[in-house]
Amino acid sequence: MKNLNITVPLLSCTLEELTPEQAQLVQEARRATEGSYAPYSNFHVGAAIRLEDGTIIRGANQENAAFSSGTCAERSACFAAGANYPGKRMTHIAIAAEKGGAFQHLPISPCGACRQALLEYEQLQKSPIQVILYGAEAIYILPSIASLLPLCFTEF
Repeated sequence: MKNLNITVPLLSCTLEELTPEQAQLVQEARRATEGSYAPYSNFHVGAAIRLEDGTIIRGANQENAAFSSGTCAERSACFAAGANYPGKRMTHIAIAAEKGGAFQHLPISPCGACRQALLEYEQLQKSPIQVILYGAEAIYILPSIASLLPLCFTEF
């Protein structure tokens, strides 16, 4: 038997260290939290996806009293992009969350269902989607959705 370790490529930075395009996408994710409907958790999540042509699609979590009927910000954005811009590659996604009127100090990451949904788009387009996770004190950048799912089934 052999003990193995899995490592995930992760860059930690500040807002000032982002490229102008990355910073803009983070601002769009922060703005997307305003479209959140979260009366049960009061946890407002926004996501912004940049397409290959520069188009930005925003999504926000939408809760429902029947909890499984709601959806997360990340799936809201990626399904909107897939439905309204079929065939256009998604190049980046930024995610931000706030509760009680303040953005989270450290970044949050997508739930398992969102990771899998995003991974399917990444595999379909055969190119990575860079992930930018915003926190007020730190920002994490991952090179791809697959980075969020070690040991995932992938062709690249």
